Amino acid sequence: MIDLNSITDEVVGEYDLKDDRANQLVHTLIRYLHGYAREVQLTHAEWRAALSFLTRASQSTNESRNEFSLISDVLGVSSLVDLMASAEGATPGSVLGPFHVHDSKEQANGFDLRGEQAGTPTLFRGRVMSASGQPLQALIDFWQNADNALYPQMDSTQDYHNLRCKLRTDADGTFAFRTVLPQPYGIPEDGPVGDLVRQAGRTCMRPAHFHTIVMADGHLPVTTEIFFDHDPYLETDAVFGVREKLITHVHTVTDSAQASAAGMPCPFSLVEFDFHLAPQAPATR
Repeated sequence: MIDLNSITDEVVGEYDLKDDRANQLVHTLIRYLHGYAREVQLTHAEWRAALSFLTRASQSTNESRNEFSLISDVLGVSSLVDLMASAEGATPGSVLGPFHVHDSKEQANGFDLRGEQAGTPTLFRGRVMSASGQPLQALIDFWQNADNALYPQMDSTQDYHNLRCKLRTDADGTFAFRTVLPQPYGIPEDGPVGDLVRQAGRTCMRPAHFHTIVMADGHLPVTTEIFFDHDPYLETDAVFGVREKLITHVHTVTDSAQASAAGMPCPFSLVEFDFHLAPQAPATR
């Protein structure tokens, strides 16, 4: 019969998922959950409060917002998985976030994402290289928020594809396109995650950033964010996404000849960043 000493082994024994990795994941989760309950001597009231928190998270989740992803983000689990997956010599990974879409339009290298919208005119350029410094022809999936700090999913006045695109680098790995500087913004505060963050005395703000997924044949893709060294929220990012190697400087260009050559107004902001991708391990039979 089940008792306090036998229950964990009994539960684990009931889950045979016919796959070694799936069994490892589920069995370890069960043991850690049971161990947590034992360590803190979890009460009925506390467990009901936890279930209520998860129920509210479900009620706050819809097509444009996933409160469970937000839980993972603010508890640092998303960033921990990113850090464990980062390959040696490659650009560090960072949070994917909830605003990526798979159907961004592919545009030509040098494209103008800015158009006529508000914001600081910005040229974003750099190179994609291997971990050893060899140039790579790559595909960059890019997205960011607008000058009002909102992504299209948060702002019905924006076009669905505003400030996001896919583009291919030149053969030497170089890329450049025109956009606006992104803005710091707050994660959603009106759900259970907002309550948790406020109770901890933490900020709900994220530093401004560019999002990218960089892919090249024969190399591991990198999902990451590019941050700016002037941002006041670098040390307190609500989702723990900032890495030292992902922080770059925003240059203010006031030379009219340089602006004209870049197809930019004067003055404009210049952001430069090079991505490095690690080689993909050969497939094993």
